[in-house]
Parts: sequence; structure tokens; C-alpha cells
Amino acid sequence: GHQTQEVPAPLGHTSHCDVVMNLSAVDRCSFVKKTPDCSMEDGFINYLYLAFCLLPPNLTPLTITFCIIWLLCLFVILGLAASKFFCPNLSAISTSLHLTHNVAGVTFLALGNGAPDIFSAVAAFSHPHTAGLAIGALFGAGIFVTTVVAGSVALVNPFPVASRPFLRDVIFYMAAVFWTFVMLYRGSTTLGETLGYLSLYGVYVLTVIISAYIYNRQKLLRNMSDHNVIRTVKCVCDFVSGSEYSLLQTHSESTSQIFLSSLNPIDNRKWRRKSRRWKVLKVLKVFLLLLCIPVVDPDRADRNWKRPLNCLHLITAPLVCVLTFQSGTYGSHMIQGELPVWLLTLLLGLFLSAIVFFTTKNETPPKYHPLFALMGFAVSAVLISAAASEVVSLLHMLGVVLSLSNTVLGLTLLAWGNSIGDCFADITIARQGYPRMAISACFGGIIFNMLFGVGLGCLLQMLKTQSNVQFESEGLLMWILAGALGLSLVLSFIIIPLRQFHMDRAYGVFLLVFYAIFLLIALLTEFGQIHMA
Repeated sequence: GHQTQEVPAPLGHTSHCDVVMNLSAVDRCSFVKKTPDCSMEDGFINYLYLAFCLLPPNLTPLTITFCIIWLLCLFVILGLAASKFFCPNLSAISTSLHLTHNVAGVTFLALGNGAPDIFSAVAAFSHPHTAGLAIGALFGAGIFVTTVVAGSVALVNPFPVASRPFLRDVIFYMAAVFWTFVMLYRGSTTLGETLGYLSLYGVYVLTVIISAYIYNRQKLLRNMSDHNVIRTVKCVCDFVSGSEYSLLQTHSESTSQIFLSSLNPIDNRKWRRKSRRWKVLKVLKVFLLLLCIPVVDPDRADRNWKRPLNCLHLITAPLVCVLTFQSGTYGSHMIQGELPVWLLTLLLGLFLSAIVFFTTKNETPPKYHPLFALMGFAVSAVLISAAASEVVSLLHMLGVVLSLSNTVLGLTLLAWGNSIGDCFADITIARQGYPRMAISACFGGIIFNMLFGVGLGCLLQMLKTQSNVQFESEGLLMWILAGALGLSLVLSFIIIPLRQFHMDRAYGVFLLVFYAIFLLIALLTEFGQIHMA
């Protein structure tokens, strides 16, 4: 028979799940069942159980392939929910609150674009052993955006940078990175420090508002400073291209016609031209998301009011929230042992939807229509956070199976998955001739993601455990990450002013080479080729 290897548990705490790969294939399942570290309570699917118990060990490569395909699907869902539903609703909310572009840019729209990153960071922080994933992803995305995205923008459209906004953003980002580095170096953080850390973003927002005010006072530009319009543009871009919502008919339609046309936001001529892949994505997006997330569009005459569909939303939206919030723990919860929560939600939804249906008209949106934007915002936030915690537990499983540290998975897969959308959006904006906007989006977004990702993650963790947060150091790799990010910022801070704030192709190539070298060093460190002296 086979011999079971006894694996000594590390002193001080229960054994880590990563040890499972040292066992023989037969014992892995029982180890996964017994070890508390392996049970990921977040997420709908227990991926470790799936990999080691349900699927036979000789199919591991197949399991990994499936997981990577599922990971891509999750990233697509994250991107769609953020760009087509979360963002437009946030724009609508900031319009009904009458915010200026600058304020909206650094508050609501930064949140809209950073949603996937922030939610996945918070999900990763909720377990001490996946915190490395969050740090890796935030630092990794920071390096990716400041080198690859900024470099691509410089290659696509060389241009002079707006000097003051650029210096302001780089200085704030350096401060944020340095503070994060200090917290990691100490290995713990207190409540007061976390609140201070979050308030650094408040200081940043104030600086943006005050500098924009001074700038407009001086009337150096006739129009608004284009610095923070970026996030508005990025969210609006999707809407302009989303002509799929346009209804050409102006005459009044019956309720059932409105319902069917709002569910079928596809232009037949456009449909024939597109590739099969596009069609699959379209159908996914339409059916899964349109049915449960209302979108309010303040730029249209009817504000995207679809009476039958919006009434259906009143039933589906709360249900989706209840069933996906914290991966469905509350959905099956019984109230006084009698009534499940989801049933109560369904009944309330039906009641509300009936009232709305009988008190409104097809043609004109009701007075309280902006509240639908709030609802859409809430539902898409819940969906995004569910998808993000799914991504985190899936990556944790991949890390265990492939014996990779969480930090490496964070700085590669998670960072790329979350930044790819921003990358395409920024390059598109640069191509359309707004490279300044694209660069300011690069920096504004990552400052927000880092401060909120780490800050909110720590804060929620403290509220949960009522004690200070401890970071498990991931060794040399963590310092290489922080060092590379710091170095890329310092170099930008020195080189760009020396070149009279002109970003040209040579600088773009330099940034891309910098990223390639960083990746090489990080991977060599991970596979044990580079050691601490």
C-alpha cells in the first residue's frame, strides 16, 4: 500500500492549505475536508473540494484548464456589470445630485471604474491567507497601469502632459504607496491608522477640487479642465457605443411591445455583421443582466424608462441581491423558522411592482425614477462583489494546485484581469485624441483603488474580528513589488519634468521594457532563482 506522509503543522496556527500538494494523491481529499484553512466560506463553489474530491487526480490539467476558462468568464461578467450597468447608474446619480465633472470624476466615477479592483481586494482581505492576493493585485495593477497603459498611450499618441495635475497625482500616489509599504513592513495596522489612510483620499479629492477652482478662476482654459472629465468620458463611452438601447419608433407602443423591444436591445443590421463571439457575449449580457439591473440614462428624453421591464426589475433586483449577497448565506435563512428570506423578498417585490405598474404610464417616467438608478447601482455592486469573491477563491485554489504564492497570482492574473478593461478604454480615448485624459485616468483610478482597496479591506476585517489587522509577509516578492512600483513612480517623477513634460515614443518603449524586466525578476524570485543575500 501507499505510505501516508505526516506533514508537521507550522507552529502557532493550524496547518495551511498549501501543504496539501505534499501529500500523496489519495490523502488529499480527506485533508481538504479536515483542514479549516481549506474551507473558503466566501464564494458559491468550494473550488478546493472540487479539485481534490470531486474530480479524479489524473485529470488535474483538465481541471486547471476549466478553471482558467471560468476565470475569464468571471472577468467578462465583472467588466460588463461595471461598464454597462454600474457606471451609467453612477453617472445618473451624480447628475441628479448636480455634481460638477471634477467632483464626479474623483468620487462616483472613480468608484465605477475601480469597482472590480476594490471589491476583489476587499474579498481577498477577508481571509488573512489571501491578503497577499490583494496586495499583489493592487501593487501589480499599479505597476501595470503606470508602465504598460501609460507607455501604450505614449506610443499611440505622443503628447505634452498637463504639468500640475501630473505632479499632483504622482506625489499623492507615491504617498499612498509609501504608507502601504510602511504598514506591510510593520506587519499590522490599527483602526486610527486605517481611518487616516482612507482620509488621505479625502485630502486628494479636496486638492483636485481646489486646484480646479483656482484653474477655472484663472481662466487659463476657456473650457473646463479636461483632467477629471475622463471617468465621465469612460463611462459615457460605453453608453454612446451602446446604441443598442436606441428605440427608433416614436409612436406609442403597447406594453407588451415595449417589454419585448427592451429585452431585445439588438439592431438586426448590426447583428448580421458581427462575429459569433460577439453574439454569445451579447446574449449573455442581455439576458442575465438586463433582466435584473435597471439602467437610468439622464441624457435621453424618456430617461430609459421601460414600464414593464422596470416593474419586473422591482421583483428580480431584490431577489438577486438577497441570493447573491455574501454568496447567498442570507437567501435560505428562515425568519422565526417559518418564512425563508427569499420568499419574503419575492412577495414584497411583487407588491411594489404591482403598485408601480398601476400608477405609472408607458410614455412618461414617474417622479421617483432616479431611485431606479440607486437600485441599479446597488444590484450591480452586489453582483460585482459576488463575482469578485468568486475570482478570489478560484485564484486561491489555483495557487494551491500550482504551488504558487498568492502574491504572484495577484500581480499577474488578478492585476491583468482587472486592468485589461481600463487599458483598452484608456488607449481608445488616447486614439480619439484625448491622451491627457487617458493619463490622468491612469493615475486617478489607481490612487483610489489602492487607498480604498487596502483601507476598506482592513476596516471591514477589524469590524469583523474586533482587533488589529495582521499582514502575513510574503517574503522577498512583496518587497520587489513595492520597490518596482516606487521606482517606476520616482522615475516618472524625475524623467517627465526633465523632458519638459513631453511623453514621446522613446519614453513609452522605456516604460514597456521596465515592466518586462520587473515581471522577469518577480517570476524568477517566485521560482526560487533569486534569494535574499
